[in-house]
Amino acid sequence: MIAKLLSLYSVKFRPFVPDVPVEALYTTPAVDTFARRVELTIADGGFAMITGDPGTGKTVAMRLLSERLRALPNVTVGTIEHPQSRTSDFYRELGDLFGLPLVTHNRWASFKALRARWSEHIASTLMRPVLIIDEAQETLTPVLNELRILASKDFDSKQLLCIVFAGDARLPERLRCAELLPLGSRIRRRLVLDYASRDELLACLDHLLDAAGNPSLMTTELKATLADHAAGNYRVLMNLADELLTVAADRQLPRLDEKLYLDVFGQAPKPKPRKR
Repeated sequence: MIAKLLSLYSVKFRPFVPDVPVEALYTTPAVDTFARRVELTIADGGFAMITGDPGTGKTVAMRLLSERLRALPNVTVGTIEHPQSRTSDFYRELGDLFGLPLVTHNRWASFKALRARWSEHIASTLMRPVLIIDEAQETLTPVLNELRILASKDFDSKQLLCIVFAGDARLPERLRCAELLPLGSRIRRRLVLDYASRDELLACLDHLLDAAGNPSLMTTELKATLADHAAGNYRVLMNLADELLTVAADRQLPRLDEKLYLDVFGQAPKPKPRKR
C-alpha cells in the first residue's frame, strides 16, 4: 500500500506522517532562532526549555534541534527515553547514554563517574555534552533535583552539561513550585510554542509537499480548507491531510481537492422534523 501510494503520487515519502525525514521538516523562524541560541550554550552549558500545548510543534522542534546539534563537531547528544524513571533507573539510563557501566546501588560512585566523564569530554573538546529530555513534565521531582546537582560543580559556577527540557504547560508550572524553583530559575533559553497562524499552516503544507517532490498534490482550495479546520494545530493538520491522502490512494484519485474533503469529513444535513 505504501509503495503504491508513493508511486501513484510521485512522492519520495509520505509527507504527513510523524517520521518524515528531518530535512523535510518545516522550520519556523522561532525554532531556528532557538536552535542557534542553544548552539551557543554548548560552550558553557546550562538549561534550556521548550514548552507548548500538544500539536504546537514540540516534537518537530526537538528533532530539528537534535539533528542540528549532532552535526556539530565533538558534540555528544543523549536523549532520555523514559522520563518517568526513579533515580536509580535514571542513573542507569545516563550510564548507557554516556558509555559508563554504572553501579546503580552505589549512587555516589555513579555520581563521581559521570562527572568525571563529562569533565574529560569538556577538557578535550571545550564543548558540553547535551542531554535532551522529552515529556519532561513526567519526570519525578527527586530526579530533576538530582540532575541539577549532578550537572554543576564549583558552587554552581561551572556547568557540565547542556540540558534541554521539552514538555507541555505543566512543565513551567512545576518549575515554579518551591521544590523545583532552584531548577526553574536556572533555565537560560526558552522557546514557548503557540498555536500556528493560518499562514504558518499553509507554509508548512507547501514545504512538506515540495520536499516530498509533488508540490501540486493538493489544490490551493483544499490547503486553505485544511488550514481553516486545523484550529492552529499542526498535528490536527497532518492527521487530516494524511487521512485524505490515504483515501485518495485507495480510490486512485489523481489529486486531492475540496470535493474529497467534503466526501471524507463532510456531514450530511440533519433531517428536518416533520410538522404535525
